Amino acid sequence: MEENIKEVGEYIAILSRNKTILLKISSVLFVFIVFVSFMVPSVYRSTATILVEQQKISQDLLDSTATTSFADQRIQVISQRVMTTANLKKIIDKFNLYIEKQRTKSIVSIVEGMRENIQLESISSDVMNQRSGKANDVTIAFMLSFSSKSPQKAQQVANELVSLYLNENIQQRTKATVEITGFLEIESDKLKEQIEEQEIILAEFKEKNAFNLPELKELNLEMLNRAEQQMIGFDQQIRSLNERIVYLNAELVQLSPNVATFSATGERIFGAEDRLKELQANYTALSARYADSHPDSIKMRREISALEQEVGGIYDKSEYHLRLKDKRAELAAMSERYSSDYPDVKKLKQEISSLVKELEKPVRTKTKLIKSRPDNPAYIQIQAQLNAARAERASVRTSRGRMFAKMQEYEQRLIQMPQIERKYKKLLRDYDSASEKYHEVKAKLMEANMAQKMEKDQIGERFSLIEPPLTPETPFKPNRPAIALLGFILSIGMAIGYVLLKESFSQLIYGSRELMRVTGAPTLVVIPYIETEDELIKKQKSTKQMRYAIAVLIVLAILLFPFVIMSAEVP
Repeated sequence: MEENIKEVGEYIAILSRNKTILLKISSVLFVFIVFVSFMVPSVYRSTATILVEQQKISQDLLDSTATTSFADQRIQVISQRVMTTANLKKIIDKFNLYIEKQRTKSIVSIVEGMRENIQLESISSDVMNQRSGKANDVTIAFMLSFSSKSPQKAQQVANELVSLYLNENIQQRTKATVEITGFLEIESDKLKEQIEEQEIILAEFKEKNAFNLPELKELNLEMLNRAEQQMIGFDQQIRSLNERIVYLNAELVQLSPNVATFSATGERIFGAEDRLKELQANYTALSARYADSHPDSIKMRREISALEQEVGGIYDKSEYHLRLKDKRAELAAMSERYSSDYPDVKKLKQEISSLVKELEKPVRTKTKLIKSRPDNPAYIQIQAQLNAARAERASVRTSRGRMFAKMQEYEQRLIQMPQIERKYKKLLRDYDSASEKYHEVKAKLMEANMAQKMEKDQIGERFSLIEPPLTPETPFKPNRPAIALLGFILSIGMAIGYVLLKESFSQLIYGSRELMRVTGAPTLVVIPYIETEDELIKKQKSTKQMRYAIAVLIVLAILLFPFVIMSAEVP
């Protein structure tokens, strides 16, 4: 059995057979749709166009990042502030909106419905970025609309919304500039105080480590090298002076400080100290022979006293002890051979007694020491050279000590320098970081002050109303011509669908092709349908009715076509 596939002609035949039903259903549906479209209330929309004007000062001259943001982002922020329940409720109360809904619904539900009647549409354009050289999609304007059943209220509410948007933009930008300026001023003062503290700490650190700073490292190294060279020179000078002093001492030992003096008779003349020693020795021997009152004893004692005053008195009794020891040994040896009455024995006893008396005398300190000055020219010259060498050596040693202390100081500086440098660099980093932040904040503060002045003088980025909301003359919706055209197409389609559905369930057979599909036998002959006179009259009436209906539909379509075109132009 062949598949039940109909040809185009068969579909045309089906529509032709059911043209009366097709016409009735489509006409009824079309009239119903048009009626419903006229029953729907008209809604009017009032629209305003607001331009986002760029700042009048070049962006290269002023980078007012404190007040400039993306326009669409700022518009959304302003929308959130304007579309609050409090603001919309004021508008509802001011223009008596949604009076019927206020009786049955809450204010929250009414405000939510009002938000749906407010439309915000951004207008973007490709703008070339001078810095990146790329085109960016930038919002240059936006359209603010309000829909209402009353054209007057639509215009009034739209105008009120425009005022709220413009005022909110000015308030937000002014508030932002004031807040940012105040914040930057506080931050600037804090950073200034921080820099001053860092400067004080840095100055104290420099003062404390004036010679250990990293920038003085080369100088300290150079000074240390100089000190080492000078120390080497001082050591060489000291060695040379030591050798010279040893040589001069050796020369001085070989010379006598005084030149020998002789009398007219050729005898050598002794000095005061030598004369005193000689008299003291002779006095001991003299006192053994004569009494103290003997003129020779008195004369010798006077001479000894005068010499003692001249040389400063007796201050060394070692010689007396030696002489006493010798005399006692001599007395002991003589006593073994002679008796105590022997004249030599008595003489020795008197000498020993005299020496004991001298030793019992208190030792007188030197009150005045008059040394004999050397008078040997060679001795004097070498002694002067020796004294000069010793003085020079002492001076060189003093200089070497001072230089050694300086060298140790330079070495200590170099040892401490890495730690000092680490602390110094940390202080410098803190100071540089604070200074950099301060300059950045100061620059932003200048920009914020300029931006604030720009907002005050209205030369910054702002919203300008270029198209105020007007009272709409035609409704925004419903678009009745478009609905009528759509209803016309929909009614015909539904009528055709009904006819095709009806034919699919029908058991009637129309035409030879369908008979062949049902029976499976070929058709021998086709007898055409013979219409009666009543059928012809009825057919003619149906044809006329169809023509009239088609004419009416064509006329309605022609009349509605201009309205459809106009509706396409209505926003």
